[in-house]
Amino acid sequence: MNSSNKHIRGLIALTPLIVFMISYLAVSLITGDFYKMPISVAFLIASIYAVAITRNIEFSKRIEHFSAGASNQNVMLMIWIFVLAGAFAESARAMGAVDATVAMTMHLLPAKLLPAGLFIAACFVSISVGTSVGTVVALVPVAAGLAEQTSLNPAWLTAIVVGGAFFGDNLSFISDTTIAATRTQGCELKDKFRVNIRIVAPAALITLCIYLFTATNVEAPTPDKIEGIKILPYLLVLITAIAGLNVMKVLTLGIVTAGIIGIATDSFGALEWCTEMGKGITGMGELIIITMLAGGLLELIRINGGIDYLINLLTRHIHGRRGAEASIAAMVCMANLCTANNTIAILTVGPIARDISERYQIDHRRSASLLDTFSCLTQGVLPYGAQLLMAAGLTGLSPLNIIGYLYYPMIMGACAVLAIIFRYPRKF
Repeated sequence: MNSSNKHIRGLIALTPLIVFMISYLAVSLITGDFYKMPISVAFLIASIYAVAITRNIEFSKRIEHFSAGASNQNVMLMIWIFVLAGAFAESARAMGAVDATVAMTMHLLPAKLLPAGLFIAACFVSISVGTSVGTVVALVPVAAGLAEQTSLNPAWLTAIVVGGAFFGDNLSFISDTTIAATRTQGCELKDKFRVNIRIVAPAALITLCIYLFTATNVEAPTPDKIEGIKILPYLLVLITAIAGLNVMKVLTLGIVTAGIIGIATDSFGALEWCTEMGKGITGMGELIIITMLAGGLLELIRINGGIDYLINLLTRHIHGRRGAEASIAAMVCMANLCTANNTIAILTVGPIARDISERYQIDHRRSASLLDTFSCLTQGVLPYGAQLLMAAGLTGLSPLNIIGYLYYPMIMGACAVLAIIFRYPRKF
């Protein structure tokens, strides 16, 4: 009876996610318009429901727990990044950095190679800076600018950047997910990389071939003028991020540089610069609200035992190494769905994944690779994940419009599943 009660409580704890899915995805699919139901309203409905079903706690305490989740350290750090990213993106746009970068890109690359070149750039930048969010901030405005100047689909180009961003998020030595995966599994960064690259490299090559062979009829105008100095803010952001500077310092430096160049080139005055920064920050308002609502909602799910229930459910029936690896993959995917943060998801299930790997004699380098790869897969196609929300906020698109073109995360996931089925790479 006690076990049955726990089962029922666990299922009830997860129902806010179902309410969210119905409120957002179902309504959007039924109406055929993904703009009909704002994602912030869907989260609000699910959050109210989560507060209502939380029992044995005073109402004021429920609100305190929700507020604690909405304002925890990770959420607030992400919000600060959103604020700075909005200010930087709008400052750079008003100064002319996007137009200058687009002109330089079209000058250097043949039109039909633009999608492939953009994917390679996103992969390189993300593996260098170790953050998918930083890569999205830096390159999505460029992708949007290329879409305006060519006949290419803006959702497709945005998805190219997001896909490439997760290539580096999964592999970079300075990525939070890589560090979390290796720490929880007790292996070295370089050893995890050796396993991981064998799984995801085929996915990257297949994706690159798709972009090479599906962009043969691109119409792109020849730029009349290239203002190299206006590309400097983007270059400075990329270089300092590669050098390991904190992302908040990187974005602040980018904002200041964009402002100085904008004033020096008469692109705007000091007050106009402040106005543009304000526009960028305000434009991130819904994203900030969504992030806080998601943090509060997921904290109530955790308090009610939803995440623990999922983990216990997935590890209840394991048979053999393939089953153990599949359970590790399923656990981190489900935790990622509940937390909307791949690093937190890895930290949540990492200790359990290590116990499973030791029990079934799975190489720790392999379990770390599976944790990282499947968390990036889930985060990469999550409509309420920070990366897609950021990309959508910078382009004015719906996250669900972008998901349909996310070739790399989906192919990466397929390669990871095949790696479990065929025990590849066998060396590990």
